[in-house]
This record gives sequence, C-alpha cells and structure tokens, in this order.
Amino acid sequence: MKVILLQDVKALGKKGDVVEVSEGYARNMLLKKGMGKEATSGNMNDLKLQKANAEKVARATQEAAEALGKELEGKEIRVAVKAGDGGRVFGSVSSKEVAEEIKKQLGHEVDKKKVLLDAPIKALGVTEVGIKLHPKVTTKIRVNVTAV
Repeated sequence: MKVILLQDVKALGKKGDVVEVSEGYARNMLLKKGMGKEATSGNMNDLKLQKANAEKVARATQEAAEALGKELEGKEIRVAVKAGDGGRVFGSVSSKEVAEEIKKQLGHEVDKKKVLLDAPIKALGVTEVGIKLHPKVTTKIRVNVTAV
C-alpha cells in the first residue's frame, strides 16, 4: 500500500515522501497514529501543490536575502569602544554588538547568531565580518572599531 508521510518516520522516510508499506503497517500504525495518509490521486495532487507552494516560498525568501545581501555588501559600521595604549581594546566587540550597530546605523535587523565572527574583535581598526542571511547567501561588511 502506498502512503504519504505526514511527518518523519525513522527508518521509513521524511515528511512528504510517498512510501510503499504493508497494508497492516499502514492501517495499524501510520494511518491510526496520524503519521501518514493513503496515497490516493486527490492526496497526491494536494502533495504536489504543497511542494510547489513550499518551493515558491523558499525561492522568495532566498531572493529577499540576496537583495538584502547586495544592499549590505561593502557597507561599513563604526563601533566606539574604550581603548588603552597601543590600540588595545578594553573588553572586545562581540557579534551581539555588531548586530546592534547594524540595526542602529544601517536600519536592518540581523540576528547575532548570523554574524560570522571567528573570535571577538580585540583591536582597533577595520575588520571584515561575514553575515549569513540565508543558507545560500552570505555577505561581508566592514566593522571599524574606534577609540572613544
């Protein structure tokens, strides 16, 4: 019997997959617990429409991220921190502070987890910082750390 999975089932498949299982397993396990539904022609058409819609939404999200990436590409933000002799910063500039400054200075909301810093910035000067806007879209901005 062919069944469309409504959720991930271990050792069987992922949500949206059409799998062939025994009739007893389908009726007593998958259908009864709401893990799948019978693969009738109507249900198959619904599945096609859902996949097409999900693909359309994913494409729109990626295009929006690419547009934001082009807008942010090469921009510079300034972060003022206390510093001592020799350009040594007291403390450091973290991804959270970079995200806050992007929001203040450039007007775009960026999650601090999306700011790609290998280590906090501990020196004055300009540093290139990557920002992952989407799994397929990454852009770079310059962070200019200056003394107060």
